Amino acid sequence: MTEFVSEVKTILYSDADVYRVLSDLRKLDAVKDQISENNISDLSFDENRISFRLNPIGEVTFLLEEREPNKMVKFKSEKLPFDVFMWIQLVSKAEKDTRLRLTVRADLNPFISGMAQKPMREMVDKISDALTQLPYDRL
Repeated sequence: MTEFVSEVKTILYSDADVYRVLSDLRKLDAVKDQISENNISDLSFDENRISFRLNPIGEVTFLLEEREPNKMVKFKSEKLPFDVFMWIQLVSKAEKDTRLRLTVRADLNPFISGMAQKPMREMVDKISDALTQLPYDRL
């Protein structure tokens, strides 16, 4: 498994607010128009699944497979030729100070791993940055 880990990010909302939004993906529908469509299109959500088209990969779906209230949300890929797991870890430092770390593990063969390193690193950074900008108290 190849692992990509974001820097620890600060979110100025409570861990309960952040978890409430990230554990029910339908809440993200309210901000999908703010997501850059340079590489992502056809974004759709339901309570436990997020799907999108990622250029040049194609259709990608993540299924929310595990939740730990106010601490962690875990996803597993579907419809990809290799497994991808994504964890969002939350740690409360104060009432409106939640730390977030995003970890992605992908079962990549050595050939694909070399080509995917840079795009995967960029994806992890962009997703973790985007998660810090959400208006959790309004979703």
